[in-house]
Amino acid sequence: MAALAIGRRDARLLAVRELTLGPSLTGVAECPNCRERLEFGVTASDLDADELTEPVPAERTLEVDGFRLRFRMPTSLDLAAVARCEDVKTARDRLLQRCVLEVSRGGDETTADTLPESAIEALDVALEESDPLGNIQLVFDCPQCHHHWSATLDVAVFFWTEISGWAMRLMSEVHGLARAYGWSEADILVMSPARRQYYLEMVS
Repeated sequence: MAALAIGRRDARLLAVRELTLGPSLTGVAECPNCRERLEFGVTASDLDADELTEPVPAERTLEVDGFRLRFRMPTSLDLAAVARCEDVKTARDRLLQRCVLEVSRGGDETTADTLPESAIEALDVALEESDPLGNIQLVFDCPQCHHHWSATLDVAVFFWTEISGWAMRLMSEVHGLARAYGWSEADILVMSPARRQYYLEMVS
């Protein structure tokens, strides 16, 4: 999974998430202008994740502004490598160094740090076209102040947060039932969620 392109990784995570917690991802976004909280909901189908079954080519080439670039898609390993960078520019430069495998101009080899901003922007477009789920942007309109903005949906973080919350709720249920009835953890965990909830309602 760590070696997959980000979008292909997230497509698989969304498939696992649908099998475990259902198809709908619901969350809350905060308006950056007035701090109004907005609920949102999306599904893997909304994101066309179920269509991303073909693997991303290991390498691609791009010719722009006289430069010829050979590059690959960013992976989880690349994101981990730039996660602790002190600012966005440093992270972007480091990501370029990792993912741009070769740069040439007029037949002469050069390096990624010689690329003009226009070439980097073209590379960004090429990356998104090659791996559309690699950068999921959700668009919001605030009903309070009418501010329009977009926010990134990080599937891995979102799913991990849900799993952590689910685990904490399950531990709370086990604690409540064990305390009320003296049942073992193993006995409680083999119950269906509906049955656990029924017993919890009786002791609350």
